[in-house]
Amino acid sequence: MAQRLAMSGITHHEVLQAMATVPRHVFVEPALEGQAYEDSSLPIGREQTISKPSVVAKMIQALMQKQTKMGRVLEIGTGCGYQAAVLSLLSDEVYSVERIRSLHENARANLRPFRISNLRLIFDDGNKGIPQAAPFDSIILAAAGLGIPDPLLEQLAIGGKLIAPVAKGDNQQQLLLVERLSSMRYQRTTMDEVFFVPLQTGTI
Repeated sequence: MAQRLAMSGITHHEVLQAMATVPRHVFVEPALEGQAYEDSSLPIGREQTISKPSVVAKMIQALMQKQTKMGRVLEIGTGCGYQAAVLSLLSDEVYSVERIRSLHENARANLRPFRISNLRLIFDDGNKGIPQAAPFDSIILAAAGLGIPDPLLEQLAIGGKLIAPVAKGDNQQQLLLVERLSSMRYQRTTMDEVFFVPLQTGTI
């Protein structure tokens, strides 16, 4: 899988290494294990999916750029826990928020055998972020909204980067990379077209 990612344009050595290290089959349903290393999204229940490996790698590479390690990272949408496990290898601290309790519990079960000491899983509405743990050097969203929730922009450290899929209408979504330049200034860069589940509010 990592070789295919390298051939598809992922060049960041540490990202490729992390993608090669985390066993993706652990995070998919047993019936889908045979497809775990294909470059495809797969259902994980509750109308949610595990993202394509190429999209996970592309988003993390955009956050890291020339860094070899990120500092404090916030992930919105834990899902099955796969991306959180990858992020834990590339960050000092990872806070991952999930709004669907059954997915939160499943991710906890999936991640337990790995004994990851720098990862914290939180059951809550990710649109609010985690003010008590802010600021974050990097923020990554695994669901697409019409824009970026203001609390997440406010919790991004100056010099930090946020990446998120954003809905553009007509069932189109694009990745948006946001860098906070100062307390009031943000630089936005539009990237590739993607397809993610909708960003929802509240907990269930």
